[in-house]
Amino acid sequence: MLRSLATLKARNRRPWMLLALPAAAAAAALVAGCNSSGTSSGGSSGHAAPAAGSVKTANIGGTTVLTNSKGFTLYSFAPDTPTTSKCNGSCATYWPPVKGPATAGAGVTGKLATIKRSDGSVQATYNGHPLYTYVADTAPGQAKGNGLNLSGGVWHEVTASGSAAPAATTSASSGGGY
Repeated sequence: MLRSLATLKARNRRPWMLLALPAAAAAAALVAGCNSSGTSSGGSSGHAAPAAGSVKTANIGGTTVLTNSKGFTLYSFAPDTPTTSKCNGSCATYWPPVKGPATAGAGVTGKLATIKRSDGSVQATYNGHPLYTYVADTAPGQAKGNGLNLSGGVWHEVTASGSAAPAATTSASSGGGY
């Protein structure tokens, strides 16, 4: 009797689990859809686009680059101009603009300024380059976005001198030839 009661309880749980999984997936999709509304107001992750903060330097892959106050690499987008960000809408979801104004931390000798984005928000710039983070950088010290050609242009780490960092090279045997 006990064995059959346990079997009956297990059978009653299965339909609930089958309904719970799609409901959870739908809820996750809804939340993700709300976070990527196509505006360029910043990112959906807390590390990516901090409110007015400090810009500092760090050595990543042998290059001294700019980072935000949490140590996340800052990038520039080749199509940008000193007064205009060309990364808006879904681009800004993956490459959250650094909110301005920003203050210079250790090692930062270039000029920090701001621009007004198409959505009215204020973005930090360094030596005339609008600054961004990259959502695929999930920990300080990563530079997964350097050299990527996405969203209509090439992305570069911003060096302390303000120039674009050299793109990382990968071997042909890396398996990442997408």
